[in-house]
Amino acid sequence: MTTADADTLACPACRGPLRFQGTLAREALGDGTLCCAACGAGWPVSAGLPRLVDESRLPRADRVMRVLYDRLAPLHDPVTRVLFPILQGSTEAEARDGYMHRLDLGSLRAADRTRPVRILDVGIGGGASLPLLTRDLPSRMDVEIWGVDLSERMLEQCRRRVERGGAHAVRLLVADAHALPFPDSSFDRVLHVGGIGGYGDPRRALAEMARVARRGTPIVVVDEQLDPRFRRSAFHRLAFRALTFYTAHAASPVDQLPAGAADVISEQLSRYYYCLTFHMPPG
Repeated sequence: MTTADADTLACPACRGPLRFQGTLAREALGDGTLCCAACGAGWPVSAGLPRLVDESRLPRADRVMRVLYDRLAPLHDPVTRVLFPILQGSTEAEARDGYMHRLDLGSLRAADRTRPVRILDVGIGGGASLPLLTRDLPSRMDVEIWGVDLSERMLEQCRRRVERGGAHAVRLLVADAHALPFPDSSFDRVLHVGGIGGYGDPRRALAEMARVARRGTPIVVVDEQLDPRFRRSAFHRLAFRALTFYTAHAASPVDQLPAGAADVISEQLSRYYYCLTFHMPPG
C-alpha cells in the first residue's frame, strides 16, 4: 500500500481523512501510524499493513470468529476445496460462478479519467475470489481491488496467493466490517463471501457496505443458508449445524438490508449457501 492509497482512507471512528506518519520504502508504507486530524485517533501500520480496528467497539462474536480464523488460516481454503463437493453437491467453482455473475463486472466503466475503478472485498480471507475477479474484469481497465478482514493470518494467506500469481494485486488492511475505513461512495462494486452470519451486527455491516458503494452499484453478499428445497437428511442437517455453530438462524439477511435497498435478489447457490444482491438507488 502506498501513501496515495492511504490518503483515500477514512478514520473508522469519525470518517475524517487519514495521513501516514512513519517509514517509507519507495512510496510503500512501512511502520508508522495513520493519523486522523479530525478526531486525533491514531491507527498503527506494521510492515505496510494498516490496522484500522477499534478493539473497544468490536462485538464479542467477531472477536471469537477472529481467533478461529487466525488458527485455521493455513487450512481454510484447502479444506474448503476438498469438502465442498462432498457436502454441497456441486464444486466450489460452480458455486463461486453463481455469485460472480451478479457483480456484472463486464459492464464496469470508469466514472471519469481521474480515478480507477475500485472493487472492495469485505472479509476477503485467503482471497479465493481474486482469481475470478481477475478473470472477469475487462482487460486493460485501470482497477484497484481492496480487501479487508479482521484476521491477520487470513490476510497473510491472501498476500501469499497474490505473490504466487494468477490473481489481481490487492490492497489489504485489517478492518472491522461494522466500521469500514472508507469515505462514502468509494467503490464501484462491493463483495462479501462467507462471514456475515457470524458478525455481531449484520444490519450495521450491510449498512456499511451500502454506504461505501457508489449509488446503483451491485452489492453481493454470500453466506450459509440451508436450501429449503433440498431433502434434509440427518447427515446434512448435522453438517450444516457444524458449519453454522455460531448461530441457530443462518439465513439470507433480507430483512436487515438498509432502507431503500433496490433490486433485491436472494437466491440459493448450493445446498448450504445463498447469494443476496442489492443496490442503493441514486438520490
